Amino acid sequence: MVVGDFPIETDTIVIGAGPGGYVAAIRAAQLGQKVTIVEKGTVGGVCLNVGCIPSKALISAGHRYENAMHSEEMGIKAENVTLDFSKVQNFKAGVVKKLTGGVEGLLKGNKVDIVSGEAYFVDANTLRVMDENSAQTYTFKNAIIATGSRPLEIPAFKYSKRVLDSTGALNLQELPKSIVVIGGGYIGTELGGAYASFGTKVTILEGADEILNGFEKQMSSLVKRNLKKKGAEIITKALAKGVEEKEDSVTVTYEVKGEEQKIEADYVFVMVGRKPNTDELGLEQVGVEFGERGIINVDKQCRTNISNIYAIGDVVAGPPLAHKASYEGKIAAEAISGHASEIDYLGIPAVVFSDPELASVGYTEQQAKDEGIEVTAAKFPFAANGRALSLNQADGFMKLVTRKEDGLIIGAQIAGSGASDMIAELGLAIETGMTAEDLAMTIHAHPTLGEITMETAEVALGNPIHIIK
Repeated sequence: MVVGDFPIETDTIVIGAGPGGYVAAIRAAQLGQKVTIVEKGTVGGVCLNVGCIPSKALISAGHRYENAMHSEEMGIKAENVTLDFSKVQNFKAGVVKKLTGGVEGLLKGNKVDIVSGEAYFVDANTLRVMDENSAQTYTFKNAIIATGSRPLEIPAFKYSKRVLDSTGALNLQELPKSIVVIGGGYIGTELGGAYASFGTKVTILEGADEILNGFEKQMSSLVKRNLKKKGAEIITKALAKGVEEKEDSVTVTYEVKGEEQKIEADYVFVMVGRKPNTDELGLEQVGVEFGERGIINVDKQCRTNISNIYAIGDVVAGPPLAHKASYEGKIAAEAISGHASEIDYLGIPAVVFSDPELASVGYTEQQAKDEGIEVTAAKFPFAANGRALSLNQADGFMKLVTRKEDGLIIGAQIAGSGASDMIAELGLAIETGMTAEDLAMTIHAHPTLGEITMETAEVALGNPIHIIK
């Protein structure tokens, strides 16, 4: 121990200040705990700094540019539309700065002690936090691990100047003429779509049969069609084999149906998944138990096998979603405070900010059938909604999955404009045990996209107004 390194005592120490960690810290402080949060990077974590927020700023800017270029059918034609990509990046950086500064203010306002450095467990009640210049010991009653995840690196595609992970892809200062995206999941599809909106030639290589494999094919096919309209090429069942890098380009080698192909581009984005940040915390010597791929095993209160150590977010099982991490952070903080809170994932939505947006919550029709639940699946098209037509965004549909015996809403899927916002009402319906009749009898303002929810519920009841049964 460094001379003068007297341990600092705290009730709860949170490792990681992303959307899981900072929410856990604030909720724990609200419940009367003395809280310390440790972050080795920037407050806000991957999500606010190099993930959810900056990618949505880029996607939004891409839509603005695309609308300026292509609104002729609405009687609008712009001449000499110019793009200053460095200003796009400045806009994105401004959004990030506002939000991360806001999070820091929230932590301080809740009297959470913010510490910069890397945390390492000494034992089940002691941490060492180190930065470049010093080390400090902290003793705690409870700890919450919220260290998030990092992009997976493929051995044949080592990150470099032109082989980029999602962070690098978001921070390009010039607009590339062409990119190859390895991985057609939600990250690859979102960023590939954003650059395609700006006019970049995009090629997506996906190993599975379809992009966005976690969504129903009817939904992902709409995204696929719109990507192709933007000039993107989507190659499925493709095995990425290697990359040759030059000063100003890359050549990617891939295999389809046993035949080797090559494609040249300015950059290659590698987006094939994420790896939990659990390998440099000293958890093994404390005895914390792991599952597959470095995931930490936890119970329904996010507690590990060490009773005073909790884990949330990307380091535990489940999809790497920011809102899942925040939800688990609240559960862990409340469990530490003696509350009976426990996790229930049925109402957690999954959203892709593609074109059109995709959103899903609860059961899909197939998942319900696989579990032996008799269901009714009702669909309503965006094309029959006045607001969608007036926005010139008539692509898409809503699907409502209800239990046949009583009309209980157990799932919903949306493909269309505003799906990311509309899914919240369906999540609430599932959480509160609403039926299709409850939704159908709720008066929705006209003309809004929200009416699609009411209309789909009426389809489920067998008496739709705005489509023929």
